[in-house]
Amino acid sequence: MPCTIKFHKVSKSFKIIVTGRVQGVGFRPHVFNLAQKFGLKGSVSNNEEGVIIYLSGEFEKIQQFYKTLIQQPPKLAKIKDHHLSEVTYRAFDGFSIVPSQTGGKLNLQLTPDFAICDTCKEEITDPNNRRYHYPFTTCVNCGPRWAITNKFPFERDHTNMTVFEMCDSCATEYQDPSNRRFHSQTNSCSHCGIELKLTDAKGATISDGDVIQKTASFIKNGNIVAIKNTSGYLLCCDATNPLAIQKLRKRKRRPTKPFVILYPSLSLLKQHLKVTKIQEETLTSPESPIVIIPKTDLNGNLVVDELAPQLNQLGIMLPYSGILHLLATELGIPIVATSGNIHASPIISDADMAHQELAEVADYFLDHNLEITNPQDDSVVKFSNRFHEKVIFRRSRGLSPNFDSEVKTDQKILAMGGHLKSTLAFIPNDYLYISQYLGNLDHFDVYDRYMDTADKFTKLFQVLPEVILVDKHPTYNSTLHGMELGKKWNIPVASVQHHKAHFASVLGEHGLFGQSSPVLGVVWDGTGYGDDEQVWGGEFFKYHDQSMERVGHFEYFDWLASDKMAKEPRISFFSLADAAMNEEIQQKFSKEEISIYRHLKKKELLKTSSVGRLFDAVASLLNICDFNTYEGEAAILLENQIQQYSLENCTCYISEINDGIVPTHLLFAKIHHDYRSGRDKQEIIVDFLFTLTTMVIKMAEQQNIKEIAMSGGVFQNTVLVDMIKELAGSEYKLYFNRNLSPNDENISFGQVAYHQYIKH
Repeated sequence: MPCTIKFHKVSKSFKIIVTGRVQGVGFRPHVFNLAQKFGLKGSVSNNEEGVIIYLSGEFEKIQQFYKTLIQQPPKLAKIKDHHLSEVTYRAFDGFSIVPSQTGGKLNLQLTPDFAICDTCKEEITDPNNRRYHYPFTTCVNCGPRWAITNKFPFERDHTNMTVFEMCDSCATEYQDPSNRRFHSQTNSCSHCGIELKLTDAKGATISDGDVIQKTASFIKNGNIVAIKNTSGYLLCCDATNPLAIQKLRKRKRRPTKPFVILYPSLSLLKQHLKVTKIQEETLTSPESPIVIIPKTDLNGNLVVDELAPQLNQLGIMLPYSGILHLLATELGIPIVATSGNIHASPIISDADMAHQELAEVADYFLDHNLEITNPQDDSVVKFSNRFHEKVIFRRSRGLSPNFDSEVKTDQKILAMGGHLKSTLAFIPNDYLYISQYLGNLDHFDVYDRYMDTADKFTKLFQVLPEVILVDKHPTYNSTLHGMELGKKWNIPVASVQHHKAHFASVLGEHGLFGQSSPVLGVVWDGTGYGDDEQVWGGEFFKYHDQSMERVGHFEYFDWLASDKMAKEPRISFFSLADAAMNEEIQQKFSKEEISIYRHLKKKELLKTSSVGRLFDAVASLLNICDFNTYEGEAAILLENQIQQYSLENCTCYISEINDGIVPTHLLFAKIHHDYRSGRDKQEIIVDFLFTLTTMVIKMAEQQNIKEIAMSGGVFQNTVLVDMIKELAGSEYKLYFNRNLSPNDENISFGQVAYHQYIKH
């Protein structure tokens, strides 16, 4: 009789490390349930680098577990790296989630805020659910993260939720592997959680009736309500009430800048406006930004002339938090939901400050007692009409502070960014982090938050930079603060020219530094300190083999009246005006002003190549805008004159670029000639943009380059972006900022990229 030998499957132990955005996204509960499915024993925990898993069982099952985990992670997770290695065998009683263990410095992606999920929305509007009308309902798939986090790993004790002790019902959910609130660090309910408080402008509590219903009634009756949302205050009023909107404009000192409109639902929005698939997907994404949408075929009773004066587009968002969802559902109408601040100040998140600063703006305040550590404005996105190219106008809530970019340096770097649309970039470990949009550093409150953000970064990661990068402009507050920190920490400070940083930001986003073929850089914006100490803003660069050189620019014209020039487009017009334009000059300026500015032109040594100021000059010439009430107003109004265009019918105002110089004065004179001849404004603007587009292609031809990277605030003009894409066709490969705004928000990242890859 033959002998039969039985082979027993041997249990082994393995360690799995997963890095990336893996904390605060339900990763550990997901691992727990997956281990149960495969019959494996072990543990999972967060640490300072991500998630660490120990497993004991049959090797084949562990392999299957590992493959499934990496291929099917939680929907909010973004895995950067993962590693499986065998360790000494350990016997486990079962599988458990163990408390976070830290033994070193933080080295993982941070967790941004996520919009409320559909399931939580259903719960808070279901009268039979225990979370009915609880506005701070969250789960592992949604809710605030970065806004309320003080340190990592992401645990309740490390957030501002730590003061709210879970009740028995919430604790049961937290411990139940089958519940989507299993180990949800932001879990709470009306019995143990965050409380709302409604007061009038004088601070008197309004306690009668349901708070949400009462707030809705105040808005419907024409009042302005300051609402503390999960990332900061919003000022809200009825978007169908012209008197309420006018009152908000007057009190907020915001005469014409467009207001954001919060729609109660996607279905109502689609009844009122034409929404494309990509716009809908973005509005309903976990990031849930504001999306700028054309107001063509508008239905409903929005007071569009008050909401977005002279514009053919509207900034739209959907309720992304429980408090906004409940309020919008109760109202059933679109409302204004603009940042809770006085014009140009940072968004407010503290209740005491809100009542102090907004007492003359809001009629009522809806507050809550959850502290906000990292206040953030809403992110803003727009898609071009023809090619649906995404352009980020503001990168903040939901998008910051992580940034997916390969880090190829061991050097700890802090980049201070620009001045007008400031951000900070930090490499303290294997990751790059870019702060939320902070704002114009001319304003004390913004500068204070900017300095505080830099301080928070270094404290959060428990590491100081080894080098600080600043803009080349010697008097930018970002530069000055960088110099102060360098002196304080005794570390070197290096400067990066503004427009080269813009160019480097696109090269870095698309991973173009390592390629062999050259890239043409086109950087157009309002202002930046040039290598020749002039004001640059209409630049062409060539990148090749770790070298970046300026190969062309728009012809210089006089930089008049310093920063006033950016606020008054008519001054840009004056700078470019010749004798043939005296009639228009006399209409726009007093005799005394003409005398002053002519004197300035005679003695002015400072010149500019700024395309941003050229846009201003054209807007003034065409009587579209002589005075900006908000940054970039003239350029935005100029773009909004365009209803339709055909490249076949376009005419280029300039035939050649000589010695790398675009003839700005000739271009402007030809535009003036068309204006004087009575040509339609829209046609002039279209040809102006077509000329700019043609200059990009002509410069690429002259340099014999087939790849073009574009950045700078001018490229927020989506008509210009579409024109360039159409004219370039398949002959050229085009690159734009895709996960950063083309405006100065990308300067901090560009400084980092330039420092890492350009020989200097």
